[in-house]
Amino acid sequence: MRSARLTFVLALSLMSPESGQDGPAPLPSSGFDEQEALRSLRARIAGREDAPAGEVFQNVKVLSAVPAKRLLAIMQVGYARSLGVSCDHCHDPGDFASDARAPKRIARAMWEMTRELNERTLPAIPDLAGKEPTVNCTTCHRGSRKPALSLDAAGTPHVP
Repeated sequence: MRSARLTFVLALSLMSPESGQDGPAPLPSSGFDEQEALRSLRARIAGREDAPAGEVFQNVKVLSAVPAKRLLAIMQVGYARSLGVSCDHCHDPGDFASDARAPKRIARAMWEMTRELNERTLPAIPDLAGKEPTVNCTTCHRGSRKPALSLDAAGTPHVP
């Protein structure tokens, strides 16, 4: 059985900050400077970028085995861009390890849902196109905090 975790990480590897993708611009909300926060985090983990994220960062419950630098790329591209948010949507900028914000807890539950879909549900559907159908955050969210629930006549996602 393939690992949804590996599939998600591999899909994002082409979009990592090392490849020149800087991710979405910070949202004009709290004055949080996402690019500066990411620069600071990268500087803080210098020399430990390839160590497992769970050993470098505190309170990593999902993706703890991926390299620390890859976790930052996944958060920036996979989560932030897929939902059209910046780091401070889920994280307290003063304490990234904190679980106080509901969106962080929801993201963990959504990860489990995605893993269940990719590892069990999709492979069990007979005649589904493709060898390894995969869903991720973008499948439903398409760059918006709320998932698209329908499409208009032109095929544009409608987000409530």
